[in-house]
Formats: sequence, C-alpha cells, structure tokens
Amino acid sequence: MIRNVPHKHTLSRLSLGFLFSTVVAWLAYRRHSLNKNGVAGAIITGTATVGFGGWSWGLSLIFFFISSSAFSHYREREKARIAADKFSKGSRRDIAQVAANGGLAALLALWHSMATSPEQRDLLLAGGAGALAAATADTWATELGVLSSEPPRSIITGKPVPPGTSGGVTRPGMLAAASGALGLGVVFWGLERFRRSLASLPLIACLAGLVGSMADSLLGAVLQGVFYCPVCKAETERRVHSCGTTTVPMRGLRWLNNDAVNFTATLVGCLTAMALWLFTRAPTDFENRV
Repeated sequence: MIRNVPHKHTLSRLSLGFLFSTVVAWLAYRRHSLNKNGVAGAIITGTATVGFGGWSWGLSLIFFFISSSAFSHYREREKARIAADKFSKGSRRDIAQVAANGGLAALLALWHSMATSPEQRDLLLAGGAGALAAATADTWATELGVLSSEPPRSIITGKPVPPGTSGGVTRPGMLAAASGALGLGVVFWGLERFRRSLASLPLIACLAGLVGSMADSLLGAVLQGVFYCPVCKAETERRVHSCGTTTVPMRGLRWLNNDAVNFTATLVGCLTAMALWLFTRAPTDFENRV
C-alpha cells in the first residue's frame, strides 16, 4: 500500500493540473495569447509539469507564460510597425512555440518524479528553473528589446542591425533578460517555501537564463534560417512574407527555425543551471567528507 501513495499523489496532481491548465489555456485563447493548437500544447505541457513536478513547477511555468504573454501584447501595434515582418510568428503562440519554451521543463518534471534521492530532485529542479529562466529571459528580451530607443547590435560583429534581426541585442533587452530570469528564480524558490537549501536558486536561474538567452542570440546570428523577400526587399524569418511572396534563403540553415533555436536555448539554460548547482554543492560535499 505504501508504494502506491506517490502514484496516487501523481494521478491527483495530473487531474488538478489538467483542470488548471485547461482554464489558463482557455483564458489565454480568449486573450489572443494562444491559437487553437497552442491551447492543446499548453494543456499537455501544463498538465505534465504540475502532475509530475508539483505546483512549484507548474506555477513557475505559469509565471513564464503570463508574464511573457503580457509583454507580447505590450505596445503591440508599435512592435508590429517596427519589426513584425521579421518575426516568423505573431503574439498568438502555437503548439510548436509552447513545446519549444515549456517542453523541456515538462520532461524534467517527469524525470524529477522518478528521482530516487533529494540530491537528484534538487539537481533536476535547478535544471527546470534554468530551462524556464532561459525561456523567460529570451522572451522578455525580445518583447522589450525591440522597443529600445538605441539600435540593436549584432552579437557577432557589434555593428548596428535593424530591430528584430536575429542575433541583435540591446542593453534594455539584456536588462529585461536578467530581470526575467531572476524573477523566475525568485518565484520558483518562493513556491518551494524559500528552502534554505535552494537559497542559490535565484542567482543560478539569473545566470542560466542569461547564458541561454545569449545562446539564442548566437544561434540566431549564425545558424538560424533567414530568408529574403525579393518584392519587399526585406529580411525575414518567414518562408512566406506578409505580402504573400515566397521568400528565398538568405543565410543559415533552412530547417533551423526560431522554435528550434528557442528549445536549444532552454536546453543550454538547463545544463548551465545544473552545472552551477553542482559547483555550488561541491564545497559542502567536501566538508562533509572531511
């Protein structure tokens, strides 16, 4: 009977996670933050994250989603005028975007539920926080950085590039990235009841989020597929430009789109957070052995 208790808890959380995720996804759809298949993606991701990770994981995912959606709609018309043609998708997230930003956290939550020791669970929790911090950092940087009064600069050459260009960074964007990642870390730690053993989580999330966001910019500048509209003479991430013209490859890998780049950024954030977590734990382990 004792062995079945965790299983019952998981089933209960999955049920509650499904109901909670369905409500949030429906509200997001009504607010034009998700399209129809994005609703399905949000329900699947949210249910898995809450069901296997618990409410601290699930509500941290909600923090990312709500804050990012709010910034997506912030000064939306102005952003559309500045750089909408460059972005591959609009502010309504689809299932691929949901999976790219929250899919890894859901997988880590599943792994977390199967961990056999507190040390493993905390390591996976740090990885989950790093993945969500990277997603938060990148989205905040994109949504707020494009509104910067100073022109973005290429992360590779340092030269000014048009707003919305893949690999372009600004100081306000970097500040937004750091704020978003730190905020995610604080929220995750708070939802874990500010456990003393997780006191380093906000700083780790901040650093991991920044590293993940920088990885996103580097991939965007070097490898992400960028296309060219011969009619509008404009650079874009879209295979079909907003004018209806089929674009032609300009640089990068055709198959490496923004969703793949975003998922890679969350993976980099996850691995960075886990490495930092192990580094901060090492002195304690040494002291214990001595």
